Amino acid sequence: MKVKVFDEMHEKDLEQSVNDFLDEIGNKFVDIKYQVSIAMFSEEQIYCFTAMILYNK
Repeated sequence: MKVKVFDEMHEKDLEQSVNDFLDEIGNKFVDIKYQVSIAMFSEEQIYCFTAMILYNK
């Protein structure tokens, strides 16, 4: 079993990255974990969209 982690600043970028990878590995994926983090830097909100895909080799 292997793990692939994605980290993007925009949800649409994460969606594209995950979809591209799923197309690449076919039906070998086992599970997908998704998380959103928000941080404040000065007056700016920073979002971090992450996904972890567990898949068979």
